[in-house]
Amino acid sequence: MHSVIYKATAIATIIGTSSIDAFTPISQTNTPIITRATNSFPPLLPAHRYYNTQLHAAVDDDAQDNEIERLKRQAAKLRAEAASLEADKAKQLADAAERAFNKFDINSDGEVSLSELKLGLEKELKTEISEKRVKELMNIFDTSGDGALQLDEFVTVDRFRNQLEALAREEKRLAAEAEQEKKRQEQEVLLAEAKLEFLNEKEPTMSEKALSVLPYLFPLMDGLQYGRFLLSSDDAGANPFIVILAVLYSLYRSIPFSGFVAFFALNILSGNPSINRLIRFNMQQAIYLDIALFFPSLLTGLGGLIASGAGVSVPGAVGELFSDVMFGTLLLTLAYCAVSSFFGKEPDSIPLISQAVKSRMPTVDMLEGGTLDNEGRFIPKMPERREDKDKSDEDKK
Repeated sequence: MHSVIYKATAIATIIGTSSIDAFTPISQTNTPIITRATNSFPPLLPAHRYYNTQLHAAVDDDAQDNEIERLKRQAAKLRAEAASLEADKAKQLADAAERAFNKFDINSDGEVSLSELKLGLEKELKTEISEKRVKELMNIFDTSGDGALQLDEFVTVDRFRNQLEALAREEKRLAAEAEQEKKRQEQEVLLAEAKLEFLNEKEPTMSEKALSVLPYLFPLMDGLQYGRFLLSSDDAGANPFIVILAVLYSLYRSIPFSGFVAFFALNILSGNPSINRLIRFNMQQAIYLDIALFFPSLLTGLGGLIASGAGVSVPGAVGELFSDVMFGTLLLTLAYCAVSSFFGKEPDSIPLISQAVKSRMPTVDMLEGGTLDNEGRFIPKMPERREDKDKSDEDKK
């Protein structure tokens, strides 16, 4: 309808324009001048273009409306066909489920029991199915929870087969995960044992207990200076303990730089993780005790200087008493360490010193990131060098 109106309007306009488009003479002049009248009507060519555009637009709109209607009808037809196919498929599945239900319902009591389901599936699938797997199927499809399948709960044999395959795949997956977890735990046990072997934190043997006492000879030799008054008494020569100390001290001082040699030897050996922990602990504690012996001497020297500067004379009995107390304290400390070590227990109750030693002792928790070699020995992770760390940070940026 709209296209007809547009066509009529265009034709009328073209006709009217062509009738006015003529030559007319202009009077009231000496020379007749012929000109084209253009003041009242638009040019011919723009009018053609305008109405042709309107005509084509109307035709395109009609074609587009027709195409949309055609697509809508086609979509509705496809939906109807899909719904019909779905209904047919649902009916076929329901019929197949009903036929299977009648086969499985051996006693025709209107439900399929666990035993009937097992027998029916073994007959249809031609394979033996465990009772556990049948119970799993029953739990999945028995929505009512009465321990049997009614007709509305029953599915096709293919559905049962697919569910059995899914259960088998799940069982294999769980078994594989359990195996991996078992291997991981075994690896962790081996790694923990290798760490203990690497750090040698096992119970010390009798020989290791005896060896663990020897490092304390180092502070004993350096602390004999405080026992010079006690050890130089008249009856000291009759005491075998003092004689042994004198022999050991002579041997100790016969070695050049014996103090430095003993210090570095104990420090290096205490860093060897293959040595029993008790021995390493006592090595470190012997070093700390030897260092602690320096401070009383320092305080005594400073006290003497201050007293001299103040013009105060310190009685010799005071210095002797101080030395005797220091030597007695040292002997008691070393006796505690020796007895505790003989019983296989770390002497870790010395104030300040034992806590400092513990903080320096490596533990199993510190050995993170290590691996095992082919022979099952623990290989600790090497600390990253600063140059490599800086290079790695630059690569990340």
